[in-house]
Amino acid sequence: MSTLSAAPTRQARNARVAVAALFLTNGAVFFNVVPRYPQIKADLGVSNAILGTAIAAMPVGALLAGLLAGAVIRRLGSARTASFGIVLLTLATLLLPIAPHWTVFAAVMFVIGALDSIIDVAQNAHGLRVQRLYGRSILNSLHGVWSIGAVLGGLMGSAAAGLSLPLGVHLTISAVLFSAIALVAYRFLLPGAEDAERPDVLDDSPRPRFSGAVIKMLAALGVLAAAGALVEDAGASWGALFLSEDLNAGAATAGLAVVAMQVAMTVGRLTGDRVVDRFGQRTVVRAGGALAALGMGAALAFPSVPSALAGFALAGLGVATLVPAAMHTADELPGLAPGTGLTIVSWLLRGGFLLSPPLVGLVADQSSLRVGLLSVVLAGVVTVVLGRVLVNRH
Repeated sequence: MSTLSAAPTRQARNARVAVAALFLTNGAVFFNVVPRYPQIKADLGVSNAILGTAIAAMPVGALLAGLLAGAVIRRLGSARTASFGIVLLTLATLLLPIAPHWTVFAAVMFVIGALDSIIDVAQNAHGLRVQRLYGRSILNSLHGVWSIGAVLGGLMGSAAAGLSLPLGVHLTISAVLFSAIALVAYRFLLPGAEDAERPDVLDDSPRPRFSGAVIKMLAALGVLAAAGALVEDAGASWGALFLSEDLNAGAATAGLAVVAMQVAMTVGRLTGDRVVDRFGQRTVVRAGGALAALGMGAALAFPSVPSALAGFALAGLGVATLVPAAMHTADELPGLAPGTGLTIVSWLLRGGFLLSPPLVGLVADQSSLRVGLLSVVLAGVVTVVLGRVLVNRH
């Protein structure tokens, strides 16, 4: 691109730091809650099945509200939606400690999922605005910062649990801290219309034009995003179980499956922008899909603890840039109102997270978890095949 040689302005640099702070905060807020699930379960006096049902209200809320994100962004702007949405999200978490019944807890989780889905689209939309100013890829690093925020939130939650800090006190500290970060970040985000950085926009209020070609592109990008979700969920939901039950690993070792995948994915995202700028995101994503398929395929063909950990790590590294690339391409589709393509692909991505666990579990029950994890190989192959639709900025 011709803008690669131009240094970003001070406004662009400030906006990049600010939107990165939103990504970090968004990752940290909810993951402060996750380590406190045992405390919540004990306070509510419910079984594992009831707790799981209540937690499942979160992705349901995300799916139902996710398609509203584009309309909210067009009305309020991505900066205001993301920043003040995070404040609302932290306030919603404060309702969890005072939920008197599991149905109320489920209702709060539903609201948290709905808010998170809208915030997610808004922060990605604003990140893409900043990326246009930079004239090079930065979205992968923003997703890497989200992963760092998730780790930070998990560590905060674990520390609070270890110190037996009351849940209300813990989440109040989290809410005050991350609301303050979001509000400070808002001051440095980009002003103006959502399409202000697009050089080819003539109409600030385009009407969506869902032509056959656009619908096919959105479908392909949605499948790509869902493939990334399936791979990521495989490490989170099934990695420890595969190592413990199929490979007889100890509990501590089995837990390293998700760690290996998340660390590799975070590294891939933090370094992915330079690789994408050098080789183009289409090339990087398709190569990553092949790496994920071959890595997990080898691990399942020759199962052992080391090969499984390596397989999960290669799968995480392989799909590290997939979701940002699908979002970027969706946001660049011509003729759609700001945020529309991004909203649809993000919604399909969340559908992948919702459908992946039961699908893999069903296959595992009918055969074995080793066979069920072939879904990761299939997702890698699908990425190689459909990756050709991505924008390839070299």
